[in-house]
Amino acid sequence: MIAVFIIAAAIVLLVAGYVWYGSWLAKQWGIDPRRKTPAVELEDGVDYVAAKPAVLMGHHFSSIAGAGPINGPIQASVFGWLPVFLWCVIGGIFFGGLQDFGSLFASIRHNGKSVGEIIKDSMGSRAKKLFIVFALLVLILVIASFVNVVAGTFASTNPVGFHTNPLGTETTAMISLLFIVLAVVYGLATNRFGMGTLPATLCGIVLIVLMLVLGLNVGFAMGRVAWIIAIGVYITVASLVPVWILLQPRDYLSSFLLYAMMGVAVIGIVFSACSGSATFEMPAFTGWNSSIGTLFPALFITVACGACSGFHSLIATGTSSKQLASEKDAKAIGYGSMLIESALGVVALIAVGMVYKTYLNGDFGSPSAAFAAGIATMFGTETSAIYGTIYALLTLAVSVFALTSLDTGTRLSRFMFSELFLKENEATYRDATGIRKVLAYPLTGTLLMVSVGCVLGGLSLSQIWSLFGAANQLLAGIALMAVAAWLGNAGKNNKMFYIPMAFMLIATITSLVTTVIQKIGMVSGGTAAWGDWFQLLFAAAMVVLAVELVIEGLHTFFTKKPQQPQAE
Repeated sequence: MIAVFIIAAAIVLLVAGYVWYGSWLAKQWGIDPRRKTPAVELEDGVDYVAAKPAVLMGHHFSSIAGAGPINGPIQASVFGWLPVFLWCVIGGIFFGGLQDFGSLFASIRHNGKSVGEIIKDSMGSRAKKLFIVFALLVLILVIASFVNVVAGTFASTNPVGFHTNPLGTETTAMISLLFIVLAVVYGLATNRFGMGTLPATLCGIVLIVLMLVLGLNVGFAMGRVAWIIAIGVYITVASLVPVWILLQPRDYLSSFLLYAMMGVAVIGIVFSACSGSATFEMPAFTGWNSSIGTLFPALFITVACGACSGFHSLIATGTSSKQLASEKDAKAIGYGSMLIESALGVVALIAVGMVYKTYLNGDFGSPSAAFAAGIATMFGTETSAIYGTIYALLTLAVSVFALTSLDTGTRLSRFMFSELFLKENEATYRDATGIRKVLAYPLTGTLLMVSVGCVLGGLSLSQIWSLFGAANQLLAGIALMAVAAWLGNAGKNNKMFYIPMAFMLIATITSLVTTVIQKIGMVSGGTAAWGDWFQLLFAAAMVVLAVELVIEGLHTFFTKKPQQPQAE
């Protein structure tokens, strides 16, 4: 029954946070449903496209979820369920939700521009450039990490082509490919042929079920390198085409898989408690030290997206703010999505708790596999048909969300790379001249970021994921600082940002500095491999950029500036 108690407590607390704290934030900042959003005012049919709330919720939730809220809490479970549970709930309500909602609100008051533009308004152009460089480094890690995850999930040793009685990887690949085709059809049906959202959604759900049936019987096989190339081509195209063709519909339809996955998990938790089909094995607390380090800062770095994630601020200010049709939906999209993700983190924690001893023995190839096995175990034994079906579907769902984060992350890198080379009076690459026009051209940044990300992802460096965790959380601290500085300059209440901002910056810089010290020791001792050098240089660059930005931020906080009209 402990699992039922954990999920029930999480739901009650997260709902309470949404109703009271989320509403209080909206009132403090002055959410105004009467005000035109950038998606309406600057509509261009490519990036600025107003979406229905349910569609945008699907895009935003699918993009921020990825594999993070599953992998992070499971890896952090070595500390026991209580610390992870508390951080998912408290972090989601007061840290992650605050950052996501605040970033989205700030962006819609800056014409849908990125965190870099928000920083420029309050901290100056130099700080904006520093932030964009920092964010691009994080996005390289995002692309590399998820290319590695997705290619590994799809890869098969069978000959290239379609196969009956497919392997699990071939099933996952087949259904993911069909998802892309379905998204394009949905986008055309709703945006060009006038089909309503409800009938299109119902048809989409039926087709998803048919796709699942087909994929379980016919799979598609390719090797890992071939999949890395294919994924690189896909995310390049996906980042350049109008959002209504692929990004919006794909993420919206994918979200139904995530909702279904969470629903199946909750049913499984209740069913196992009543039937005794599975036992929650995880202790409440195992100690201050673990295989991943000391509780501080390791817990707060590892849980990542289940409580707070800097990547969310890039999505909120990069794509979601350009699709928000009304400010009244900002709370549900920004704050609500984060709290649902925190609930998913708790679900992942409970799932691994059902197979905890096996997980600690290292019998699962990845946290995602432990997640799928834990939920499947709630319904039956490993030899049962229902176990195999649920395991396959959950593995598919995780890979689908890793792919959504990939194509969204690539689009974000396109925006930010272009911003890096534009002057203040230049809106797009068309306004630039000379080499800056070439560098700001959308295809230039996309190809560069995808190429570097795919090469690093192809190396399968284990260091990439650990670096991503620290860099991602450091980005959250900087995003919190940026929004707090802008709100303060605009005369709005920003005091709720102080503790989350300081905590995330201290925790993540501590983690990165520790990594730098460890790697320097390995280098001086002659035991450093190529991956250790990579981790040392990347972590050191992150620390330097972060310290520079913190100094700029502190100067802003202690310097009185005139109020900014965007917040009025």
